[in-house]
Amino acid sequence: MYDYSAQYPSLRFADLDNGILEVAMSAPGRLNAVGHQGHRDLATVWPSIDRDPDVRVAVIRGEDGVFSSGGDLDLITDMSEDFAVRIRVMREARDLVYNVINCSKPIVSAMEGPAVGAGLVAGLLADVSIAARDARIIDGHTKLGVAAGDHAAIVWPLLCGMAKAKYHLLTCEPLSGEEAERIGLVSLCVDQDELHDTALKVARRLASGSQSAIRFTKYALNNWLRQAGPIFDASLGLEFLGFDGPDVTEGVAAIRGKRRPEFSGPAAE
Repeated sequence: MYDYSAQYPSLRFADLDNGILEVAMSAPGRLNAVGHQGHRDLATVWPSIDRDPDVRVAVIRGEDGVFSSGGDLDLITDMSEDFAVRIRVMREARDLVYNVINCSKPIVSAMEGPAVGAGLVAGLLADVSIAARDARIIDGHTKLGVAAGDHAAIVWPLLCGMAKAKYHLLTCEPLSGEEAERIGLVSLCVDQDELHDTALKVARRLASGSQSAIRFTKYALNNWLRQAGPIFDASLGLEFLGFDGPDVTEGVAAIRGKRRPEFSGPAAE
């Protein structure tokens, strides 16, 4: 088996039965927040999985009962203050979306606790997304002071419709796993204690099926996402334009201070 741990140190890997690779986001004590290394690893691991002949299915989850709390605030601050960091992270954000879409192997996600930011990208773009009933799914971009660009424009309207997508992306209103399933944002919702067994059961079913048939079906269906590529690229550019503005500074300060943000930046015309 390919030595994933050496190349992707922020992720934990387990070689399960029948070609199932478990990928776990790991940031102990930080609710699996995604920092510099974590963002890079989460973006680039998928081509390695795609090329690995021993992998049939990947399962993405978080450690310690949490999926991911999103981007680390230090990473966000560095992006707002350093153009080179901003460009690098924008490239990684682009690659994360397209690498998940273009990975030929089916991906199953198991979301529990908070599911936010870069982690949520992989969670919702997974081919079968499974959420615990009390998971807390949030796209918090506008609360931070930047446009919703990570993945939302490419997949939310397709999954749950434009009206629901606009409501949750503009207001940052969280969804439980149960509500996410009700509106079609995730594939399945199960009780917390059934989450990982259900994800493994689905993964085993995919791993035991016709690999060519499953991979070709994924490829064809993901053309719906590929044709939305220009929409995603525009949203990503607008998101990262916001990291050069004053609102993101206030957004980070509000999150650190656990208060409501008071945005005063100029409105886009």
